[in-house]
Amino acid sequence: MTALERGKRIKEARISKKMTQSEVVGDFITRNMLSQIESGTATPSVKTLEYLAETLDIPISELMPSTGSELYEDIRGEARGENVSLEKLLLAKELFSACRYREAAAEIGSEQDAGGLSDEFYAVKARCLYMLAKEIAEEDTVKAVEYAKESAALSELGFYANQELKAEAVKLVSVLAEKLAKYYAGLISVDS
Repeated sequence: MTALERGKRIKEARISKKMTQSEVVGDFITRNMLSQIESGTATPSVKTLEYLAETLDIPISELMPSTGSELYEDIRGEARGENVSLEKLLLAKELFSACRYREAAAEIGSEQDAGGLSDEFYAVKARCLYMLAKEIAEEDTVKAVEYAKESAALSELGFYANQELKAEAVKLVSVLAEKLAKYYAGLISVDS
């Protein structure tokens, strides 16, 4: 199923329910995003598809590709127009596997770049930032705290939310904050 076919099904279901785009989106997504999904120019996340299927009272299976290879082709094709493409996401995962965390985090970009791959963005970026924080903790503790805090925030978002990663990131923030507190307390006692 192409993005255009999916968008057409969603639009037809909305019109048959006599609903406006604003009525469908509620507080979940923007009307502009729904318009892009209906026109086939945006890739909805699985969570968004679940929401739309429930709201429009249609089976989710009508909005999902039927086979694994079709799913891959569907996502790959739809990602081409997005700022963060499937190829960039896969490259970030490869860099992560090679322990090149800084490059992986840079490859995946910023949250605004995620487009229709936001759930995957949150999962990969959270893991990259956590490992990067651990890696630089000795050389730049302040920056490591920033990375760990961002990792904790991202790890609880999206379909692939990971509470275990969030707990580890929060624990790392705590350890690093204690280290910084001792360092600054040492500076104060030297000055006295």
